[in-house]
Amino acid sequence: MDSFDRRKDGFERKFAHDEELKFKATARRNRLLGRWAAEKLGLTGAEAEAYARDVVNADFAGPGDQDVFTKLRSDFDAGKVTVSDHQIRRTMEEMLAQAVEQIQAER
Repeated sequence: MDSFDRRKDGFERKFAHDEELKFKATARRNRLLGRWAAEKLGLTGAEAEAYARDVVNADFAGPGDQDVFTKLRSDFDAGKVTVSDHQIRRTMEEMLAQAVEQIQAER
């Protein structure tokens, strides 16, 4: 039974570690997305950084990525910025890959 408990504990630690990395990568992706969107919206400096924080915070509105997508879509529409839904989603995927690479490089 002892080896079973050690194995179970190992799986639990791996799961917790993977979830922490997923959270960090998603938060970093959202910050990168926020900076990308801020540039498209014509924001610079402190305004751009504040907007990037708003995008990160938007992710806490609900589960999944739809809340971030909805914020970006709404802000682009309000700012009359022409960006397709496909481009937003593609950029979300690209930024997630970039965030994962950055986190792995820090290790």
